[in-house]
Amino acid sequence: MLIHICCSVDSHYFLQRIQEDYPDEKLLGYFYDPNIHPYEEYRLRYLDVEYSCKKLGIELLEGAYNLEAWLKKVKGLENEPEKGDRCTVCFDDRLENSVLKAIELNHDKFTTSLLISPKKSQEKLQKIGNDLEKKYNIQFIFKDYKAGNGSQIQGEVVKANSLYRQNYCGCLFGLLPQRKTQDKVMSEMFSPMSKQILPQSIQSKLLLYQKRDEYENKNIPYKIIKQRFLNYRLVSAKTIIDKQIVSSYFLSYSTLSRKTTKGKIEYEKDEISYLNKDEVKVLDLKIFNEIGNSTYENVQELMFNPPTFESELNIRNKLTNNVYGLSAIIVLDKVIDGKYEIHLDSLTYEDVKEVLI
Repeated sequence: MLIHICCSVDSHYFLQRIQEDYPDEKLLGYFYDPNIHPYEEYRLRYLDVEYSCKKLGIELLEGAYNLEAWLKKVKGLENEPEKGDRCTVCFDDRLENSVLKAIELNHDKFTTSLLISPKKSQEKLQKIGNDLEKKYNIQFIFKDYKAGNGSQIQGEVVKANSLYRQNYCGCLFGLLPQRKTQDKVMSEMFSPMSKQILPQSIQSKLLLYQKRDEYENKNIPYKIIKQRFLNYRLVSAKTIIDKQIVSSYFLSYSTLSRKTTKGKIEYEKDEISYLNKDEVKVLDLKIFNEIGNSTYENVQELMFNPPTFESELNIRNKLTNNVYGLSAIIVLDKVIDGKYEIHLDSLTYEDVKEVLI
């Protein structure tokens, strides 16, 4: 039996039940989910499904990540609500691809872990599965493992196995309205040109769950807990001195009360310059290198290959004795006198992150 897998949160308990109900079947997990966006989220979910299947002793096969083809199929349905026509087209694509893979590998049965997902229509999935059964002469296994207290048990299984509990279905078009309704920053779509790994980013989650796998393989005890914290995202920033844009680097947690301020240097101490507006601090790259024990030759190099986010917090703390201070701190190749114009669009917001202990 080939089992289409959408994510470990839905599949782990589903696969356990399939193993119980079909003890003589050779099971093959098939991860075909080109709807998942961005790609780092896709990789994270596949990593977790791989971890889940390994625990259950089930072989796993990865399908193609053909996002561009999927986008063409759902074109015109971008604004459909969850469980609407876009989801139907998505189910059609993913299940038919799974059936064709099952036939290719000589399986005579197929099913999908989407059947247990709380945000998916079982009725639609059952109809699509039955239609594919007739079209390709392959048995569709419909199971309602949500019935009774199935959803509660599913949640307990997820927690007991330290699985990645994603907070959106997977596709971009479902994520946008969900974050608007929640009034939350769509941090999944932030990808800094520097490739710096930001807190509570998909990249940071991927590292965490890779570490979980490492601990599992080495039988090291661990636990994943949640922590509330102040998160930060830089949207855009630039520094203009005497009407000329200069290369500048803004330390993490740099903010302005408004998005623009103007001023001039009015004070200097320990080679840190202070503007006379909005608590802005300016330092040249030489001082930044000394404080951060780095060897950057120019600010452009710093912009494209910055220190870690945590290192920046340490530098901020050394400069201000306040690791989560929100004053704008700007690094220049060389601090010069002149008329400063600072443009800074940034976000600070309460957030929750997972931490492995």
